[in-house]
Amino acid sequence: MNNTTISTEAPKIGGLDAVKRSLGELDWRRYVIYIGFVVVFIFFAVLLRDQGFLSPTNLLNIFRQTATITVIAVGMTYVIACAEIDLSVGSTAGLSSVCTAMALSQWGLVPGILAGLAVGLVVGSINGALVSLLGIPSFLVTLGMLGIAVGVAQWITASAPQPILNDTFNMLFGSGNFGPVPGLIVWSAIFVAIGAVVLSRTKFGRQVLATGGNRTASDFTGINTKRIKFQVLLISGMVASVAGMLYAGRLQSGRFQWGTGDELSAIAAVILGGTSLFGGAGSVVGTLFGALLIGLINNGLILAGLDSSQQQVVRGAIIILAVALARKK
Repeated sequence: MNNTTISTEAPKIGGLDAVKRSLGELDWRRYVIYIGFVVVFIFFAVLLRDQGFLSPTNLLNIFRQTATITVIAVGMTYVIACAEIDLSVGSTAGLSSVCTAMALSQWGLVPGILAGLAVGLVVGSINGALVSLLGIPSFLVTLGMLGIAVGVAQWITASAPQPILNDTFNMLFGSGNFGPVPGLIVWSAIFVAIGAVVLSRTKFGRQVLATGGNRTASDFTGINTKRIKFQVLLISGMVASVAGMLYAGRLQSGRFQWGTGDELSAIAAVILGGTSLFGGAGSVVGTLFGALLIGLINNGLILAGLDSSQQQVVRGAIIILAVALARKK
């Protein structure tokens, strides 16, 4: 009997040890953004159930209000995964909205769209060339470009808003719907889907991560790291210009203020989503949840009746906590 008892319980003990070992080896930090999103959602759902937090209209508004930040953050994911930074995305979006509005009023729909994209092409190319060819730190380059872009946008408009009366543009870029789904949500879904596939499934995506992880080793393996750095900053500029057109379409005007501060929100979304600030690792899907978490917090704090200063304090504390939990060991 004793032998039988020992032989039947030994596997159980071994099985428990294996489960404990597996749980101990599991890196929970990789999933902190998803856990945090669920926890914050449940918290606000319980706390604000009488304020309409769970209403379909409010939930749809959260997705709609975070769509533009999500688009910008997709481009930022590539930049940060490559161990660079782009502080000019917000001002690029503002300049793009202004140039789009002015071109629309003068020449029509297609030239207006091309003018907006041209802003991202020029800004991204300048940023990429200065960083990759001259070796200037991207923080300094894009910080300077932030001031240049917002200054140009304010200068060419004399600080006045530029109205957009083109209904087709407004419908396509922000204020219209694609069937039952708001256009902004469709745009963000397209960018997230393409960004996620390219980063995780293509040679270019692997080269971006390799360059950010170890540039010297990447050079030895034949990766043109200068070209990769140029390309990720170009992508970031182009994506920011599209975000500027989304602002213009949703708000039916171009203004140099559109996009102000979006660079900080985008960086926060990317880091919350699990992309390493030091490069070498990135997740576009995680970035999406990072942007949604920020939108969720903003929406919940507004419904809770906190004033703007209190919202800033709580939002900052939550972001610091989430980043601290998600840091590398």
